[in-house]
Amino acid sequence: MPSTLPTIDEIRENFEFLEAWEDRFQYLIDLGRKLPPYPEELKDEAHKVLGCQSNVWLNIKLDDDDRVDLDAVSDAHIVNGLIAIVHAQYDGLRPEEAAAADTEALLRELGLETHLSPTRRNGLHAMIQRVRELTG
Repeated sequence: MPSTLPTIDEIRENFEFLEAWEDRFQYLIDLGRKLPPYPEELKDEAHKVLGCQSNVWLNIKLDDDDRVDLDAVSDAHIVNGLIAIVHAQYDGLRPEEAAAADTEALLRELGLETHLSPTRRNGLHAMIQRVRELTG
């Protein structure tokens, strides 16, 4: 089933279009609602991302073409939106491309580094670190 999530370029364009942070946070919540369903059986300690204030579960496998197939979910609406951004950044990349992705620059470009609370920012970096561990 094709993803209903926008591409990373579409997310950039939408963030640029939405100037008010209230609107950008609503967009994040809307993005999170579009995440594909996460398998209940993978909501376990092995898939839990440590360092997140909210519960976040993340699973990565390589598909038949040796590309990243990322699934993740949180129990927090804003965090699900952040997961959608992480998904758009990494899903479909080859492992070496995922390792080289400058996600920190993307977060700065979107303004998330300065507009997220410290705990959400730490959790987002924990997700990115987990993706790098699983794709490296």
